[in-house]
Amino acid sequence: MARYRGPKHRLARREGENILDKTSASLQRRLNTPPGMHGKKGKRRLSEYGIQLREKQKAKIIYGLLEKQMKKLVNQVSERKGDTGELLLANLETRLDNVVYRLGFAKTRYMARQLVSHGHIFINGKKLSIPSYGVKKDEVVTLSSKLKIKFEEISAIPDQKDLVLPPFLERKKDEGTLLRFPTKDDIKVPFNAQLIIEYYSR
Repeated sequence: MARYRGPKHRLARREGENILDKTSASLQRRLNTPPGMHGKKGKRRLSEYGIQLREKQKAKIIYGLLEKQMKKLVNQVSERKGDTGELLLANLETRLDNVVYRLGFAKTRYMARQLVSHGHIFINGKKLSIPSYGVKKDEVVTLSSKLKIKFEEISAIPDQKDLVLPPFLERKKDEGTLLRFPTKDDIKVPFNAQLIIEYYSR
């Protein structure tokens, strides 16, 4: 299945909340109106399965995952000991494209994924072009020298004083480090990871 290329606001309106990296006054006004010609008629009450499905869809949209990728990730964490919901969230947060986004090297996760895919991101000094790569504790994420120069020219990298980092990440100028594996208390997300686990367990 290909990635969704249509209007991003439509996805947020489908879920009834802002699940995008960016927001706008237009989106905020229309969040409670589902997309489509019958949107104003309101939402039907969801079944337990329907609720689990919507939670899964929100996570896929937020992190830019395909169905196959999400299912594989859930299967991996289900085989490990511990809180599977927390493990799922931690694995989503430590994807290389998400770490690049959280560090402020890209304004959106889509942009972060593009930077990684085009070979502009390095892990411990080695180029890595796999957006789904799971960053490990103490690994250092940096931008390519070519991209650093380009960003300096257009002032694209946010000033660190205006950047709010999650507690599991550290950034010093143009390099960032994963200090530890994230916990569910580190990040507030608009979906329930445990319900996603239950969806795939049916």
